[in-house]
Amino acid sequence: MPIAPILMTPAYRFGAATPWGGEALRSMFRKDIPGDRTGEALEVSAIPGLESRDPAGSTLPELIEKYGERLTGKGFAHPFPLLLKLLDAKDTLSVQVHPNDDYAARVEGKLGKTEAWHILFAAPGAELVYGVKAGTDKESLLKASQAGAAVEGLLRRVKVRAGETYYIPAGMVHAIGAGIVLYEIQQSSDVTYRFYDWERKDKNGNKRELHIQKAVDVTDVNAQLDAAAETEVEKGRFRLLDEHYFGLDRFQDFEGDLPADPRRFAFFTAVKECRLQWTNGVLRVPAGRTALLPADGYGLTVSAPGALLAYPTVL
Repeated sequence: MPIAPILMTPAYRFGAATPWGGEALRSMFRKDIPGDRTGEALEVSAIPGLESRDPAGSTLPELIEKYGERLTGKGFAHPFPLLLKLLDAKDTLSVQVHPNDDYAARVEGKLGKTEAWHILFAAPGAELVYGVKAGTDKESLLKASQAGAAVEGLLRRVKVRAGETYYIPAGMVHAIGAGIVLYEIQQSSDVTYRFYDWERKDKNGNKRELHIQKAVDVTDVNAQLDAAAETEVEKGRFRLLDEHYFGLDRFQDFEGDLPADPRRFAFFTAVKECRLQWTNGVLRVPAGRTALLPADGYGLTVSAPGALLAYPTVL
């Protein structure tokens, strides 16, 4: 028997772990967040200690152990390749960068981190740090970062609005600005190197840990990208990204079929409440919730006023 779609329950990062977080995940999506400084809902996660769960309470690693490649598709079980988050930036995040696979494996013993953001909400004037200014070299980036606030003058800023998608390859300097709620698809990695945290201090007067030398080591100072363009691949379905690690599609007023892909799993995230129907079942996916679609799954009939579909790239 095929495996039915699995409605996942997220883990949360909050409080001191996300000092920039807010309560928008509750107000927008009625999530039962653990506090008013909740920055991240890890909707589908195999990160140790931050695993998402199925309705029966089984963690994603336990589901992978149970179903293996029937769930993930060939070659995607160990390590599980992707991590999906919803993120609320009430305040600006630190300026940071992520290593590629080679550096992360050698230095951290982990996967690297390439990611992408789809903007769900942006307050007027909201912006991202998206790379460094043209002409910046590593020497000047290192000196400015060591000096602290001087690095602000080297950062490339872009205004954003809801509906835009930004690809952040490993090595690209970035920061999410205040007043943004977004969907983040990334490699399943928690490796982050911070350049700068806007001189913030906690209640005890301590600044967050920085990793300036590692950050400069892995930075691609030539990374200059714009918001991703989308292409309609069928009525109501739009391709946002088709990159080395993952693809991302957007559904808007979509009514149609979504076949299972025996090569790989997928994440179906409802932006507005959606319905997934198959031979002997139906699943309503509330806004802000994600269904894990198994590789050995049912062909689905989808009613999607608004949704996002992410999946690993088959090489």
